[in-house]
Amino acid sequence: MLPVKGRYFDGLTSARHDVQVTLSADRRHLQIVGPSLPAPLSWPLPDLRALRDRAQRGRLTVTLHAASEYAAPQDPARLTVTSAALSTELMALCPDLLKSDMREGAWGRLIKRGALAVAAVVLMLFVILPRMADTLAGLIPVEREVAFGKSVVSQIERALGATRLGQLRCENPEGLAALGAMTARLTAGSELAYALEMQVFDHEMINAFAAPGGQIVIMRGLLENASGPDAVAAVLAHEIAHVERRDATRHALRAAGSAGLLSMVLGDVTGGAAAVFLGERVLQASYTREAEAEADIFALAMLNRAGVSSAGMADFFDVLADMEAGMPALPAYFSSHPASAGRAEAARSHADGQGATSPVLRDGEWAALLAVCN
Repeated sequence: MLPVKGRYFDGLTSARHDVQVTLSADRRHLQIVGPSLPAPLSWPLPDLRALRDRAQRGRLTVTLHAASEYAAPQDPARLTVTSAALSTELMALCPDLLKSDMREGAWGRLIKRGALAVAAVVLMLFVILPRMADTLAGLIPVEREVAFGKSVVSQIERALGATRLGQLRCENPEGLAALGAMTARLTAGSELAYALEMQVFDHEMINAFAAPGGQIVIMRGLLENASGPDAVAAVLAHEIAHVERRDATRHALRAAGSAGLLSMVLGDVTGGAAAVFLGERVLQASYTREAEAEADIFALAMLNRAGVSSAGMADFFDVLADMEAGMPALPAYFSSHPASAGRAEAARSHADGQGATSPVLRDGEWAALLAVCN
């Protein structure tokens, strides 16, 4: 075979050498010569290894299997063969050309380092980030917390499938007026740290969630499956509790940190997947049992002050308890919260000891709230 053109890099300098490449007479070596090389090179064919990540049509880049400090033992030198015919012949003559060599013990070191990396990520996700979130939640000014909450709600809307901001917001004036009347009844006489902003999303999910800074969203599915306005009022009071205790802020900060960390680990440089992850994490908020118990106590006290029976809360938890009994995983409100049956019984016992109560909304207002997305 006549010599063909090639490009040689020694791997130690940036110099490029234009060389002539040919097979030896015994077809056991690759001969490399060039005017800028210190001396001709002879590479044994059994030691050739192709660099597949640098392959181009009609070309072949090869190196030598050789002692190296790296996991894949290779000579630092590289040779690019520009002849399609020689590249094809080398593929036929070199049985180990595509072999992936590993140094002895390399797999063990890789597994060990991988385990350490996973442990570091787990430590960040479940120990360091939660503690940082708890600290930051108490330091963020209210106005910044409100802006953060609005951003979180936007990401949740995106996670629910909206293609533009506000696409899922229900804006029937009579329905929103009824929701405002319910909120005013619940919060009358209460000194809240936040100006509450209530929204209803046009989505069938049986859910409601609190975002930082007083943002609370109720899903259409929750309204349609509630036994009446008192049940919705109980859910609303519970979410107000999470807002006032800054549970929503701590959870959102933790979710944002987790999203950012996972974005870096998984290489999501655009941040799009991280944004969706943040929305989904807040949407499926899972607070501690202590936080849930305290939010229930807050909600019952709020219902008492408003003169609203907690029997509606019991009814709502009864519905969830039936769903929990019939499904292995509950894709609905309080899906990761404490068992609903016990909470229903606690709310029912509380209702038995309440004084005079009245429905939180009149029949016409309740009908308007149910039609808020129409």
